[in-house]
Amino acid sequence: MTAQKCVHQGCGKEFLASDEKCEYHPGPPIFHEGQKGWKCCKPRVLTFDEFMSIPPCTTGTHSTTDKPPPLEESRTVEDDAALVKKIEALTASATPPARAPIQPAQHAPTPPPPAPETDDDDAAMVIPDGAECRRRKCGQKYKKGSSREGEECLHHPGVPIFHEGSKGYSCCKRRVLEFDQFLKIEGCKTKERHLFIGSGARKEKPGSSGEEVLDSVRHDFYQTPTTVIASLFLKKIVKETAKVEYHAKKLVLDLRTSDEPAKRYSAEVPLYGSIDTEKSKHKVLGTKLELELVKADGSPWPVFRADDALTGEILQIGRAGQAQ
Repeated sequence: MTAQKCVHQGCGKEFLASDEKCEYHPGPPIFHEGQKGWKCCKPRVLTFDEFMSIPPCTTGTHSTTDKPPPLEESRTVEDDAALVKKIEALTASATPPARAPIQPAQHAPTPPPPAPETDDDDAAMVIPDGAECRRRKCGQKYKKGSSREGEECLHHPGVPIFHEGSKGYSCCKRRVLEFDQFLKIEGCKTKERHLFIGSGARKEKPGSSGEEVLDSVRHDFYQTPTTVIASLFLKKIVKETAKVEYHAKKLVLDLRTSDEPAKRYSAEVPLYGSIDTEKSKHKVLGTKLELELVKADGSPWPVFRADDALTGEILQIGRAGQAQ
């Protein structure tokens, strides 16, 4: 019997029997005001790489005939930096009649990371069996004990660009109309080696059982006059053991992941402003820790962390309160 490839979104596996277990997204992708997700489930993320990592939400059987539902776009979707600029420009020019104008989105968010931080794997680190190449659209997995001689990594070094209905990557000219066609665009650049783990230094502490200790994680935030909504990007956080302590001007975090070996981010995060520790809360999602911090005094935050460099810009959504 010849293996066939499942067309379900989020699956794409080859199968022999049609009744084999299939995990997939039955709903269409949704890109809305910079957020990305699937209509069939709740996680929403900011970058395309995180969107592609959202775990499937439905279990069924494989199919070679189901046509993927169309992408839902509420506005032109481009790479994240261009989209932020467009939102800022539209907000700054909008003045609703007979109402106080919305404050312009004045902000310099943490940009999405370029694909990996290095082009080489650290030779001193062990590559986990099944680790997937980190370059966009490569998809090759490491097989423990296999030789790495003669590797070729076909990938996209650029970022996804969705513009006026067309979809492609900034590093090459090919453009398609359908989202499922976009997912099939092969890489345009070749490297001699895959990138499975990068150069992240692994440190062990007493009792850490060989877990990878992270010094920092990427973060992003926006705010309203009363709250700061922040995202700390770390995949596969174990919800049951996640520790988040709220203090007036800092957070104490201890987050472990379900990776093998596990990653751990343990840190005190100094906050730019004071928060209401009783009203602040958080959610553990598939790709991040999302924080909803209630401001103690309503002042705008130019940065999230007190040790972040000041840019002179502020992102605030909604109207500020009236002066008393």
